[in-house]
Amino acid sequence: MTDFVHLHVHSEYSLLDGACRVKELAAAAKALGQKACAVTDHGNLFAAVEFYNACKEIGIKPIIGCEVYVAENSRFNKDPHERTFHLILLCKNKTGYHNLAKLASLAYTEGFYRRPRIDFELLSKYSEGLICLSACLAGEVSRALSAGDFNSAKEVALRYRRIFGEDYFIEIMSHDFPEQMAVFNQLIRLSRETGIPLCATNDVHYIRREDSYAQKILMCINTGKTLDDNERLELPTDDFYLRSGDEMAELFRSCPQAIENAVKIADMCNVVFEFGVTKLPKITFSGVNDNVKFLRDMTFKGLQKRYGTPRKEHIDRAEYELSVITQMGYVDYFLIVWDFVHYAKTHDIPVGCGRGSGAGSLVLLYRHHRHRPASLSAYLRALSESRACFNARLRYRFLYAETSASYRLRHQSLRFRPCGADNNFRNVGREAGFARLRACDGSAL
Repeated sequence: MTDFVHLHVHSEYSLLDGACRVKELAAAAKALGQKACAVTDHGNLFAAVEFYNACKEIGIKPIIGCEVYVAENSRFNKDPHERTFHLILLCKNKTGYHNLAKLASLAYTEGFYRRPRIDFELLSKYSEGLICLSACLAGEVSRALSAGDFNSAKEVALRYRRIFGEDYFIEIMSHDFPEQMAVFNQLIRLSRETGIPLCATNDVHYIRREDSYAQKILMCINTGKTLDDNERLELPTDDFYLRSGDEMAELFRSCPQAIENAVKIADMCNVVFEFGVTKLPKITFSGVNDNVKFLRDMTFKGLQKRYGTPRKEHIDRAEYELSVITQMGYVDYFLIVWDFVHYAKTHDIPVGCGRGSGAGSLVLLYRHHRHRPASLSAYLRALSESRACFNARLRYRFLYAETSASYRLRHQSLRFRPCGADNNFRNVGREAGFARLRACDGSAL
């Protein structure tokens, strides 16, 4: 059995394109005797944690990556005629994962135009800890070779080599269709002339060959086409599946080093996710050297403002809550909540009274002057929660969280929900050409 690792794989999180269920993907790689497997979804890291856990559960190494989109010039250009190229990035270590997460985020927040895009500026800045593959036919190197411009392909490859050094590889595939086979030997020549090593991959979009039909349906749903549409977008062959090591070795018998390099790259990738550890952002204020003292001082100033001369029960409770907050390491977290609300109140942005265990504490009551006190008991042994509602029409003014030099802590949450049975029947039936499907009871779906 030939040792091989797949480094170009699209899971179900390559939305309406990849047909590999995450757990099934990990299990299939294990069944093929492969010691590791990568996930490289289009423009996102949505599968990272689920894939990591699935691989760890069955004893193979997860390799976290992404097939990013690189703008031809600048990520800020919104020119419909500007091309976008594919590129594979794989994480070697924790630094690489942080950099890839940064690139994926900036691709959406700064470079999104039809798809999330990065550029050479970002690649140069966040290349540490990443391994780069030149990608498929949609990569810049292969695009130049397809156009018959070997010199341009060479310049592009050397440019990436200057950024990633020895962690840059020329990716080579063999899917047996004319456009790809036309550049196959040119990629080998490019590797030979530049000294950049080859890496063999299979552009995996589904797990088994017989799954190619299901992937075609996904692509039809994605593009709004039907299976009988001759102009629909589809993969050119049915071999975009998770091949065995022996199959890959046979395809690349003319360049066995490309197979060996895939395994070497897998050995270089060692990202470890740490679970069960609370990681909170830090905040700094001008003129404040001790955040614990700052929180304490503000709490007792608020206590005096609200009650004049506070009773012993108020003081004892404030002392208890401050001790719990400090011991649990939540001082900066509470200060961040205060910072948001204080900014909103001083900039005429209506803000609600707040909810959650942290928001119900006496400490936040004194600093927000909003909350009704509630017991801050052992609930804080888990991460406390503070939620505040801001006026929806004025949220556009709330750029403070994004631009404050004190901290960078914002993130957006999203939830994936698979299509229900009704939607699946309706979508598949439409793409397969059925005019109308009906449920068992005769009702239209």
